[in-house]
Amino acid sequence: MPLRISKVNVLKNVSLFSACTNRELAQIASLVDEVDVSKGAVLTEEGGPGREFFAIIDGEAEVSLRKKKLATLGPGQFFGEMSLLDQGPRAATVKAATDMKLYVLDARSFSTLLDKHPAVARKILRGMAQRLREIEQAPTH
Repeated sequence: MPLRISKVNVLKNVSLFSACTNRELAQIASLVDEVDVSKGAVLTEEGGPGREFFAIIDGEAEVSLRKKKLATLGPGQFFGEMSLLDQGPRAATVKAATDMKLYVLDARSFSTLLDKHPAVARKILRGMAQRLREIEQAPTH
């Protein structure tokens, strides 16, 4: 039987949750679902509704905006975090470039987590602010 990496260890490597303690990560891990998707699956569609967050465990996804490829995401990277806060429309299309294994956290579970654990909320918000700063500083084409 192959050795399985725990959800906590995977989530620890997701920058959004990197400031969380192991106990806090265990709380988050209890709320995520593990999902397998096939190559070619559309995970988010630009302008479509957003109600979940995705962390990549295995495989790669392509991010595009207005049909132009912006990035390739791999293990440890994530997307859909803004939808957890506002359930607003998706900012980009994300498609599975390979078969993938993902952790998925829905907005309802995320909201419950923030209500019950304000310290986790602050850490996640810091992680989101850091990600926005990185995007702002990224070179443009």
